[in-house]
Amino acid sequence: MELESVNDRKAEVQAFDDSKTGVKGVLDSGVTKIPPMFHVKSDPTPTSPADTNFSTSQFPIIDLVDISKNTTQRVEVVGQIRSASQKWGFFQVINHGIPVEVLDEMISGIRRFHEQDAEARKPFYSRDSTKKVRYFSNGKLFREMAGTWRDTLAFSVNPDPPNPQDMPAVCRDIVAEYAKQVKALGITIFELLSEALGLNPSYLKEMDCAEALHVMGQYYPQCPEPELTLGISKHTDCTFITILLQDQIGGLQILHDNHWVNVPPVQGALVVNIGDILQLMTNDKFTSVYHRVSLRNIGPRISVVTFFLNFTMSECTSKNYGPIKELLSEENPPVYRDNITMKEILTHYYAKGLDGNSYLLSLRL
Repeated sequence: MELESVNDRKAEVQAFDDSKTGVKGVLDSGVTKIPPMFHVKSDPTPTSPADTNFSTSQFPIIDLVDISKNTTQRVEVVGQIRSASQKWGFFQVINHGIPVEVLDEMISGIRRFHEQDAEARKPFYSRDSTKKVRYFSNGKLFREMAGTWRDTLAFSVNPDPPNPQDMPAVCRDIVAEYAKQVKALGITIFELLSEALGLNPSYLKEMDCAEALHVMGQYYPQCPEPELTLGISKHTDCTFITILLQDQIGGLQILHDNHWVNVPPVQGALVVNIGDILQLMTNDKFTSVYHRVSLRNIGPRISVVTFFLNFTMSECTSKNYGPIKELLSEENPPVYRDNITMKEILTHYYAKGLDGNSYLLSLRL
């Protein structure tokens, strides 16, 4: 890229960031064409139309009803989770215990924050990733060659939650309630995943997999030129697992059988992604799925992403990670190094950025 073009982009990005109003501010300015800094290189991977190649019933939708009381039901669910984690890298759960009123209010709370007056949002705007509460747009914008069409309100909620007075009043109560309930669900999911691996139900929890939670309220404004950009580009999650709450607009796509597949929203369901670190721990038995968010000229799309991982280097768990010994054998030798610290994992993750490739490659033997 020519120096003049690079300098133009730097100036454009800096002006955007200095505004502290995100993509919402760009849209509110009345643009009919998106700025060049949001032009994403097209992906030649084909997209499978959901209404022809796939239907909602073909996606792994797992009913968690009565799993704590009905042994037969629990065994069946564990088998479904094992299959989905191997073949898809994700599944949706229903009857998960979080009331639909809590889910709806969480979506509404994130919308209230992003749609309030710009002057009310600006005090929370920051690129300091150590802050427990912050508002920003495109976390790696100054490194990557294209921005994506979304703004984020992020909370580091566990193990050391933010002070309530540091949280936006328009969503303070519901974020605290949702975080409590989604953590409890996460612990249940980790128990089921442990059983699906043939391990003690408490195995993954004892490995601190449920210790840290990072909640991001994502806001994807209506996009005037959705064919030129994305809500978020192709990536896998640097987590143990990710739990996603999405509204009914759609846009989530996963890479399955070398096609981008639309994931139809299911009212009341939550999406569970297998994260990179769990793929490492299971020695590739469970797969961290590539996914992205496509856009349409409607919106806003709102989602709430709960990452089971702390992204702050100074607060990493002291445990080391590698392929779980109980899963290894002569037929299944380790494919990753052992005793990898969380700081090393995050260092690789931050150094690479969202370039469409998994940083796990650097950790393989």
